[in-house]
Amino acid sequence: MTVTEQVLATASASFETDITRWLNWLRIPSVSAQPQHNADCIAAADFAARELAAMGFTVEILPTPGQPVVLAHHAGSNPSAPHLLYYGHYDVQPAEPFELWTAPPFEPQIVEGPHGPRVVARGAVDDKGQVATWLAAFRAWFDTTGSMPVQITVLLEGEEEIGSPNLEPFIVAHRARLGADIAVISDTNQWDIDTPALTTSVRGMVYMEVHLKAASRDLHSGMYGGSALNPINALTAALGQLHDAAGRVRINGFYDGVADVSDAQKAAWQALGFSEHDFLGEIGLTTPAGESDRTALERLWVRPTADINGIWGGYQGAGSKTVIAAEAGAKISFRLVPGQSPSHIIAGFKHFMDSHVPPDAKLSYVEHACAPGLEIDTNNRFVTAARSALEAEFGRKPAMIGCGGSIPVVEGFRRVLGIDSLMMGFGLGDDKPHSPDEKFEIACFRHGVNSHIRFLSDLLDIK
Repeated sequence: MTVTEQVLATASASFETDITRWLNWLRIPSVSAQPQHNADCIAAADFAARELAAMGFTVEILPTPGQPVVLAHHAGSNPSAPHLLYYGHYDVQPAEPFELWTAPPFEPQIVEGPHGPRVVARGAVDDKGQVATWLAAFRAWFDTTGSMPVQITVLLEGEEEIGSPNLEPFIVAHRARLGADIAVISDTNQWDIDTPALTTSVRGMVYMEVHLKAASRDLHSGMYGGSALNPINALTAALGQLHDAAGRVRINGFYDGVADVSDAQKAAWQALGFSEHDFLGEIGLTTPAGESDRTALERLWVRPTADINGIWGGYQGAGSKTVIAAEAGAKISFRLVPGQSPSHIIAGFKHFMDSHVPPDAKLSYVEHACAPGLEIDTNNRFVTAARSALEAEFGRKPAMIGCGGSIPVVEGFRRVLGIDSLMMGFGLGDDKPHSPDEKFEIACFRHGVNSHIRFLSDLLDIK
């Protein structure tokens, strides 16, 4: 029996114990957005630190202006092997509305589903469950060999769900301790229950807030209506022109730098058999939106978007109040792809709004997020090792996919540390992260544990 087979056997024997550890972590309501859970965030960090220390890691819980960071290191048994930086987060989204959960969100349940048993709880997949896959893999290596097969640094933060406001300053301050060959992140999805995936691109994001102010005070709509500028009318009229009839964004220069997908890539995605009808049907929709001349996966993975995420103005209470509000506002997000300049998009949006509102409309802006899209070079030794590990575990080659969302830490690792990220996740599209009844399939958890074991083993062959 090879060492890898021995480690896999150890993981199989301790699988139920690993699930128990995972469930115990889920019971800690580490909601970073809510101050009443500050102590729970500290408890979740301490839980992870104790787990790592038991596997021979040197562990510190380091303070930030917000929630603490768990920083751990293991020198490994092979000084010539690569150095990996494993990243994850222990904080979770708020669980409200509680009444939409089938069981209390921090009392994890194991229930049967179409793919066998699944764990239902807040944080089940995002990100405690996925982090628990590589913690279990580490434990299996340690219990079998007494060490790690490669040099490993672990960085676990507690503010990912609120935008990681203190992560980059932490990375900058501890840059020398975070040097590695590559970062490994499990916070993405498989393609489906039977098919693994590696995420090779993520969209960036610009998130803007725009305020439109007109009169010096709210106005009586009978006395001023028809004469005075209505900010809500003006703002919605301008925002309503963001897209043309074909779904393209009308901001000047918005598509500068956006590359077309190659025919080979289109063919590879076509072979995945993605059904947009089923994808939309799961959320009660039937008709695709967005750029009408692009395929579904293009629109989801490699095309930029503009979406109004919130809009307000005027009276919102019960009954009626016939006023023309003095001010209105909206929040808009732009998902960006590699090649687009966030600063160029910000400037373009401001110019668009300035040119689409009437005189007396006074505009002001707030910038909440600004990160470029990013593509990972797949012609590197770590992707090769990961593809081999996933194929060995699942019995089929992994899909090479894009991610429509944003993972800002990936861009931060490249910019600050000069390293790329391997995004090897095991979630499914119906896991409901951030929603009631979030879940993680136990079959996916098992595949995750074994895949990380195999990945670490495959790296031993890399010189």
